[in-house]
Formats: sequence, structure tokens, C-alpha cells
Amino acid sequence: MKKRAKTPAKTPEPIAPPPPPERFVLGAIPGATPGGWIDAWRERMPLSPLELEPISVADQRSRLLAGDLDAALVRLPIERDGLSVIPLYDEVTVVICPSDSHLTAVDELAPEDLAGEVLIVPRDDALGIRVPGTVAPAFDAPEDTEQAVAVVATGVGIVIAPMSLARLHRRKDVASRPLREAPTSTVALAWPTDRTTPAVETFIGIVRGRTANSSRM
Repeated sequence: MKKRAKTPAKTPEPIAPPPPPERFVLGAIPGATPGGWIDAWRERMPLSPLELEPISVADQRSRLLAGDLDAALVRLPIERDGLSVIPLYDEVTVVICPSDSHLTAVDELAPEDLAGEVLIVPRDDALGIRVPGTVAPAFDAPEDTEQAVAVVATGVGIVIAPMSLARLHRRKDVASRPLREAPTSTVALAWPTDRTTPAVETFIGIVRGRTANSSRM
């Protein structure tokens, strides 16, 4: 009786490597504090690393539309054509002045208290506030708020900015006081409407306080 020839063993199919983790890139304007939301993302989406990308207010819209950001924490106003925007919180407006200024004698300031003060408006000014009675500086506008605060620290002038920027650029030789009757500054979450991905929806849920098991409705 003839022996049946052995069937050669099949070569196992190569196992494809798993796809690389999908990054989520979040832009953030100066002063934004997304730390708690980032922690929640990392807990909920451990396989999708979140990268925080600093952006300026001046280019926040162009960066979003360029496609290198999934979403961004922006400062309003922003042109909304092509973008979806969710306002998150409002910031108090403050006056940043030298620490030994007479303006620090009160807990909060009124616009009339600033009469005669040199008002420094940096090129990245987030508010656009101009106070009647203040004086324009005799020098060129600083490039950003950090540089403007450094000028204030020398004893020259004041800067009006959202409170988060005053905290970001805090120094021992400057102080800040809330400015009454000033408009607030709104921080919002924005993303390109045509790129509302599941990852973006997850981050929206996080900033809105939804749990991993809660309904989107």
C-alpha cells in the first residue's frame, strides 16, 4: 500500500503591524489652560496621543484652516466661515502696571483712573480696548504681550489684557487690577466644520463635561 505524500505545510501569512496611534493636535492661544481637558483625554483615549501646539491670536484662524490642527482653543472674535465654534468661558480684563504704581492702591480700576497713563498696545493685542484720556507711547508697539509687560516693568506705561495673560507673564515688578466696565475676553473651542471627526467629537464631549458613557444628546 502506497504511502500518501505529505502536504507541505502552508507558510503562515505575515501579520501586518498595527497602525500607528492617531494623533490629536490641539492648538492653544497664550493664556489658555487646557490641562484638565488634556488629562481627561489621556485617560479616555490612551492610544491616541494629544499634542499641544501653541498658536497666536493673529494666526489662529489660518492655522485651523491649514489642516495641521484638529481643533484649537481660540480667543473670540474669530471669523466663523468654515469653522465650528463653542464658547467656553469669559476672562476678566485687567490693567497691568508697575508694582509701585499708584494704580495698585485700589482693588479694581475704572477707565477714568487711567487718565494720563501711557497705554501700551502690543501687536498681539487680544482686546482692542482704547481708553479715552490715556496717552500713546512714543515708541513702536512691542511685538507681543510678554514684551509689553517687560516695558511696564521698567516703570513705563500700562497694558490692558485678559487676566490669563497677566498670570502667564507674571513678574515681581508688575501688578494687575481688574478694569471695571471693560469687555470680557471669550475663549472658545474651534475646529474646521468639514473635519468634525470622531476624535473632535470626543474632545467636545470632554470640554462639555460629558463622561465616557454619557449620551451625546
